[in-house]
Amino acid sequence: MKLDILAIAVHPDDVELGCAGTLMIHAQQGMKVGIVDLTRGELGTRGTPELRLKEAADAAEIMGVSVRENLGLADGFFRNDTMEQMAIITAIRKYRPEIVLANAMDDRHPDHGRAGKLIADSCFLAGLRKVVTTVEGQEQEAWRPKQVYHFIQDRYHEPDFVIDITPVMEKKLEAIKAFSSQFLAAKDNEPQTYISGSSFFDSVIYRAKMMGKMVGVEYAEGYTSSKMIGIRSMGDLINVTT
Repeated sequence: MKLDILAIAVHPDDVELGCAGTLMIHAQQGMKVGIVDLTRGELGTRGTPELRLKEAADAAEIMGVSVRENLGLADGFFRNDTMEQMAIITAIRKYRPEIVLANAMDDRHPDHGRAGKLIADSCFLAGLRKVVTTVEGQEQEAWRPKQVYHFIQDRYHEPDFVIDITPVMEKKLEAIKAFSSQFLAAKDNEPQTYISGSSFFDSVIYRAKMMGKMVGVEYAEGYTSSKMIGIRSMGDLINVTT
């Protein structure tokens, strides 16, 4: 299946927090979008890997993505090395996305920044034909996404651009809530964490409001890019009322 946009992130729920709105907006425009999670989030304080997989599937259904796959890399202990790169390269060549959305290059959680670099490096390597990958005995063709953009997560980074997600903001919040073991967690026998309380959930909304305010819309998601961004028409820009 060829995708227009593929979001690749280290933990199930990273996509929901960082770029779910972007995926849904483009899906509504008729594009094919999908998600690849690198790990099962098995080191998370709350919940279980099995529960996280179910929550990820529920969130994917809410978002209406074409596909969601988990590569089963080691949460917390993956490296930017051959095994991990080859797993991601195989996924990139399988889905052949034009655009990849990836974890932030630097963030509060060390897995995020490490994954951001791993994903970016793997996107480049996927375009080298002498890097050989096979699926069911068939050699894959080389494929390099045209763009890799990094969504802004916990730590603030000045975005290079933002995407208006106002029409799907409620759906984004619904997708986040699908991870009920992680967010807005009820008082139970499991410990509360940095992300389990209402203040963290509120911060997701505030961040989207702040990004939206930058361009005169209600809610937005922000991205950084290592490459210069070009547009074909000034008409592609959002007109901010002054």
